Amino acid sequence: MEYITGILLILSFVGLAVYCVKGYNLMIGFLVMSAIWTILPLVGNHFVTTPAFIAVNAKLINTPIVASIKAIFQTAPENWGTTLVNVFWGAWFGRVLIETNIASTLIRKTVELGGDKPLFTITLLNIVVAVIFTSMTGAGPVIAIGVIVLPILLSLGIPKAIALFSFMGAVASGIYLNPVNFAQYQAFYQDANGKVAYQFSDYVFWGVLALVIMLVITTISTGFALKIKKPSRAWAAQTERPSDSKNAPAIALITPVLPVIGVIFLKLPVIFGFVISGFFALLICGKMKGFNNTARLVNKMFCDGVIDTAPLVGFLLTLPMFNKAAEYASPYFQTIVGGVVPKSALAICIVFAVFAVFGLFRGPMTLVGSGAATLGVIKNFFPVTLLYPLFAIPTITMNIGSCITQSWVAWGLAYTKVEGKDFLRLSIPNGIITSVILCTLAYFMFGINL
Repeated sequence: MEYITGILLILSFVGLAVYCVKGYNLMIGFLVMSAIWTILPLVGNHFVTTPAFIAVNAKLINTPIVASIKAIFQTAPENWGTTLVNVFWGAWFGRVLIETNIASTLIRKTVELGGDKPLFTITLLNIVVAVIFTSMTGAGPVIAIGVIVLPILLSLGIPKAIALFSFMGAVASGIYLNPVNFAQYQAFYQDANGKVAYQFSDYVFWGVLALVIMLVITTISTGFALKIKKPSRAWAAQTERPSDSKNAPAIALITPVLPVIGVIFLKLPVIFGFVISGFFALLICGKMKGFNNTARLVNKMFCDGVIDTAPLVGFLLTLPMFNKAAEYASPYFQTIVGGVVPKSALAICIVFAVFAVFGLFRGPMTLVGSGAATLGVIKNFFPVTLLYPLFAIPTITMNIGSCITQSWVAWGLAYTKVEGKDFLRLSIPNGIITSVILCTLAYFMFGINL
């Protein structure tokens, strides 16, 4: 019976992969998978007869059905509250950077410094965009920055596909060091009590290296693409800022990096970093004009930030259900594929380097797709210190920065009138090279002594 249950679970895994590739709603997909991965193990537990399987999984088999359902559909989402709070406060901080004109001022100053040298300007803009997105996240902020950056690049004569590829690659680079995204992916590694031993401080050094590596490779790839297809002035964008927009004070331009600096060097809590940095920006930029006005402004920014992240929230609230259900399903997966999953750190790093491309189209290597099921299958074989960086690579490099199913990439394609195939011709090779280098780095940093 354990083999029959395991095979059915694997078939459901394949079904989820197909579902994600077709671009269907992830919230519904993971809710359905949570139900399937609850029902199949609970049914299987009542029919297994193999003594060795029963002995190893006695606690799971003897858990009452109602207790199992409560653990999956009630307790697991409740334990995810910490992550949700981090996401919302990070989204609020992103709105502060937009409403105070800090983000737009950084971009305008960068363009003034770059002058009329396209590659130099792109390099500077990539750095600034990456820095901005170490704090900002979500489709709303990406679009808000994109409508500033992309017209500038296009007005410099940068071909549309190259401009979009460069911008999206810079956004993804910054995500590697974004505390909000870290908290989002951290939720995949919760234990039975909703706790995760792996913290941002454990990850941050590798995150800095990953940011720099992806940013450098993206910029080099952009340079090579420009060598092949020279800049032209065929598309002149309107880059003037609105008449009511003004530059933020110079001192306020350090705001995007303050939360990250607070976490890394001062060991401040992430939420406190967002709050104190946000109010610093509001004060310096003259937005705190009386208690009532300030309260209304802060409330509006928080509401806008929640709207920015709303498409993710439903998915993320079904995620802990799926994670918990995967615990009940894992013994059956181990029965079927336990002898196939690589057991050495070197082997698993090679697998991720070779198959990182399957992070595209919500495939089995990205955590914001069917990769959550992949993690459920293999997470008992390796420590989170290795698995977190490995899964972050296809999730961020291939999905967030390279895939046309990503919401803000889809927006960028429509905004710039770029064909998906033209974007993928640039993003896929860049993503593969970056992934191979980062998987190699992950092995030498976290896997070589396992």
